[in-house]
Amino acid sequence: MNSNELISRMFAASIETKQRAAAELTQPLQAAAARMVDCLRAGNKIMSCGNGGSAADAQHFSSELLNRFDRDRDGLPGIALTTDSSTLTSIANDYDYEQVFAKQVLALGSDGDLLLAISTSGNSANINAAIEAAHRRNVGIVALSGRDGGAMASLLAPGDIEIRVPASVTARIQEVHLLAIHCLCELIDQAVIGPRDL
Repeated sequence: MNSNELISRMFAASIETKQRAAAELTQPLQAAAARMVDCLRAGNKIMSCGNGGSAADAQHFSSELLNRFDRDRDGLPGIALTTDSSTLTSIANDYDYEQVFAKQVLALGSDGDLLLAISTSGNSANINAAIEAAHRRNVGIVALSGRDGGAMASLLAPGDIEIRVPASVTARIQEVHLLAIHCLCELIDQAVIGPRDL
């Protein structure tokens, strides 16, 4: 397969996955955005975490809240738990890498906050530990996952929201995760600033 064909196939696979996801994820995205808006209006915050590309997605979401998404507005309280290298390495060194997000959730999480937990497989031990810690602090969960939801799916409590991408290829799941994050940001902005046509 030459590079032209490879690129064409990758674009086609991404488009097909997004079209399939659009039909399945509309309702959970609407529910997640409404929950996030309620959280923010109540004066609470949204924490986010992930590993690798999902860590970048967690930081992307947090930056869109704190700064702005596409229109000017006051910053909204978001914390990416992936960014403090001193905290991450001290927890990993003194305890275990599995605890790098959970200990932060226990320290920073308050009743009514939300955690955006991102794992393409649903089997990231440190993300799942963070979910368990969030439940201890009465912090709600919005989970971005893929495949069959992995172990994460069984950890979700009533009221938690799972946005599970209907795909098995990590790259395709990550591409939809980014679009899902942009959907959440736009829905939050429309609630906070007002509606607009896209």
